[in-house]
Amino acid sequence: MTPILTITLNPALDLSTSTPSVQPGPKLRCSAPRIDPGGGGINVARAIRILGGEALALVALAGATGDRLAQALRAEGVGYSGIDAPGETRESIAVTDESTGKQFRFVLPGTPWPRSDMDRALSRIREITPKGALVVLSGSQPPGVPDRFAAEVQAALPPGARLILDTSGAALTAVVQDPVPGLAVLRMDDAEAEGLAGHPLPDRATSAAFAADLVARGVAETVIIARGAEGSVLADGTGRLFAPAPQVKVISAVGAGDTFVGAHVLALSRGAVREAALAMAVAAAAAACITPATELCRPEDVARFLPQTTPQALPDG
Repeated sequence: MTPILTITLNPALDLSTSTPSVQPGPKLRCSAPRIDPGGGGINVARAIRILGGEALALVALAGATGDRLAQALRAEGVGYSGIDAPGETRESIAVTDESTGKQFRFVLPGTPWPRSDMDRALSRIREITPKGALVVLSGSQPPGVPDRFAAEVQAALPPGARLILDTSGAALTAVVQDPVPGLAVLRMDDAEAEGLAGHPLPDRATSAAFAADLVARGVAETVIIARGAEGSVLADGTGRLFAPAPQVKVISAVGAGDTFVGAHVLALSRGAVREAALAMAVAAAAAACITPATELCRPEDVARFLPQTTPQALPDG
């Protein structure tokens, strides 16, 4: 199996709880919180472990909250390599309104990074990344980290290593406007894709066409666009695919995108063809939606959904 490294520069200690009703004014008495290690790359590594694989998570940790996050990683059996970060590791809070089932997510900012911390992270990436590894850079970037940091990560990788990027906001825009040479996979959701395209992408065909255009422009070898409950499209140099998503009652979508990436990368590391990898990813994302809070997926649910996610080829043009 190809080794996998995930990178999380802006992790969070995730707290999830519920209260009878969310309303302003009175104290809201909450249930006992569930505490999980969070952040894009961490969740990718967690999903890989749940699905029977292994990944090393490179995690920036700071302060007492960073210590608690590291403890949570050990409790889950996720292998990690910690690097010192400035300030204090952030927290995020998810609160479910029991009367409506709606979930409110509060995400705190990270501490700004000076250049010295970025250089230390790049040095560690050079040290611990095996040749030929699949490297996942996922989640938000700390304040102060340049939008083009993915290019610096790509340049730090050893020969044969392949970078998978799942980011958003200015970092995503920067990658599309000024492509990172050699980027293997770029994933985004439909809202992000529409923002980049500058117009609506109302169906799978238009999303696939936009993904194919990004591939043709050299943005990435493979571009994946998630279309929510409908499924996901994939475009690469050999054509376009669409994998339908199982229809499920969503309990919590927290971590579904990271679970998608984890399942996709794990399948690729095992030598799966693109159709099988996409099907596994869509099934895992659906499985993550039916678990509470930040629990991610269950292997039995992924296996149950997999027959419903068979990809179909989409026509070019």
